[in-house]
Amino acid sequence: MNNSVGNTARLLGAGLRALLVLTVICGVLYPLAVTGIAQLAFGDKANGSQIKDASGQVVGSSLIGQTYTLPKQAPSGPATGDDPEQAAEPDLKWFQPRPSRGLGSNSVNQQYSLILSGATNKAADNPDLVKLVTEAKDAVIADNSTATYEVKPEDVPADAVTSSGSGLDPDISPEYAKIQVHRVAERNGLDVRQVEKLVKDNTAGRALGFMGEPRVNVLELNTALKALTES
Repeated sequence: MNNSVGNTARLLGAGLRALLVLTVICGVLYPLAVTGIAQLAFGDKANGSQIKDASGQVVGSSLIGQTYTLPKQAPSGPATGDDPEQAAEPDLKWFQPRPSRGLGSNSVNQQYSLILSGATNKAADNPDLVKLVTEAKDAVIADNSTATYEVKPEDVPADAVTSSGSGLDPDISPEYAKIQVHRVAERNGLDVRQVEKLVKDNTAGRALGFMGEPRVNVLELNTALKALTES
């Protein structure tokens, strides 16, 4: 009987010691080591790839797309901003991102008009998708044509009228950025060449020179645009 109790006590003691050691190693030392290495080697990425404006304020992440819209307006009154189905007009002084039509409006937290991440999963010949793309293309042509520059239908790239698989793509193609240059320059009172240079400076090439496609991060581009307009 005494031997059985003693053996049980020794087993419990060994188990508790193992639990304590593993907790310290796996729950404290390992997370601290991984966090420290990440901060030293990849500090920017570990902190969410944050983008800051000229004043040092964080304006977002380079990994998550944002919208640039005017305040939402009620049908016959001032801005309310509390109706997730209420359409928001694009603020055309900024470069516009890809459409963010994903799974629809947030139905969980009605305090914010969020778009849930995800694709529409509509087939290419789906009438609803065809209608959305057609309307988006007409809007891109109308919004980006100016007195001195006309956007032709064949110049509108696919990413200007379709959302990505997540609906949160932070990048657009250089072609889509290019057709927005004249409108952005006109709305901000800038020379077209200044805005073209902004686009060029914020265009990233293919990864390792051969993977993916050239891309323009819209948040980084608009942050640079804001700095230029305020200088």
